[in-house]
Amino acid sequence: MPRRLALLVLSTVVLVAAAVAPTASASPRMLKGIYDDANLLYGNPDENYRTLEQLRTGIVRINLHWGGRWGVAGPTRTVRPWDPNDGQYDWSLYDRAVLYATQHRVRVMFSIVSTPSWANGGRAPNVPPTDMTDLRTFAAAAAQRYSGFFKRPEDGVVLPGVHHWIAWNEPNNPVFLTPQYRGNRMVGAEAYAQICNAVVQGIKAQGYRGKQIACGVTAPRGNNSPRSGRPSVSPVAFLRAMHKAGARGFDAYAHHPYYNKASETPTTKPRGNAITLANIDVLIKEVTRLYGRKPIWITEYGYQTSPPRDPWGFAVTFKQQADYMRQAFQIAKKHPRIDMFVWFLLRDEPRLGGWQSGLMTTQGRQKPSYGVFRALR
Repeated sequence: MPRRLALLVLSTVVLVAAAVAPTASASPRMLKGIYDDANLLYGNPDENYRTLEQLRTGIVRINLHWGGRWGVAGPTRTVRPWDPNDGQYDWSLYDRAVLYATQHRVRVMFSIVSTPSWANGGRAPNVPPTDMTDLRTFAAAAAQRYSGFFKRPEDGVVLPGVHHWIAWNEPNNPVFLTPQYRGNRMVGAEAYAQICNAVVQGIKAQGYRGKQIACGVTAPRGNNSPRSGRPSVSPVAFLRAMHKAGARGFDAYAHHPYYNKASETPTTKPRGNAITLANIDVLIKEVTRLYGRKPIWITEYGYQTSPPRDPWGFAVTFKQQADYMRQAFQIAKKHPRIDMFVWFLLRDEPRLGGWQSGLMTTQGRQKPSYGVFRALR
């Protein structure tokens, strides 16, 4: 796909986007959503967002890449980083997503991720920026563009507002934030505290009411072993470390309470230091102790299915996936602190080594979970 996208939205779509406020949700309290960038950000928007509406989806989670292959920022430092109209910025992919989502009555939640190489000394996108001012300024530009008041200069379209934001993704996992340790020191959590604060400060600096920002976004487990081949940090240990490092000002704490093997149901108590739905109160208790009674967002969850054969031992049957989805949603809905439940994915990933947790197969065949998700209230 070329980096620069043509404007794909007709004027009739724009008018609908401006007029329709997204209202769909699982209940008056809890939003149900989908996270599937491959289809909802890069795929066919007419087909996929129509499907979301049919599924009565309340919110879609989308990674808003600051840097990297799909980054808004260009390969060189932005001249006017606070200005969404700076010529180095390319928002077209994300503009398309918010316009289509609003047309189909779905809210958007952006996760700000990926450092441009010019902001971290030429290193990979999962290495934090050298100067957090750069990230704070980008977050401010993004919040301005998706404030609900920003008019695109090229065509006069007023872009819909985005009110839910996330700072990064699974920062206790070295795939998404590295390094995790320097010696025995949790430098990943320390860097993440700065990332969280930069995103919060950048978005809130714009003064737009109604925006909610989540930090944490933790993976369900970690080995707490700085000398292992792949050091990672468990959720509660990471939460404590980011608090100690000064993370503050966010509105909700996000977590991904995945199971660890196919024999685990949503009510199976995990071993060790993992946090799944079955023991999520352990995490919530610590969030309360450190930050008060903040809402909890489940911003990623799912069960893989077989067929196809899963080489990692995570797959369950189609029927089990549907049953576990229903059970997991009810656990979340009944909890007084959980405000959001986001399923990963809409459609299976085609790679066998990827995830097959979609509501549909790669060929578009609906699994039983499709009907279950649609009926969730």
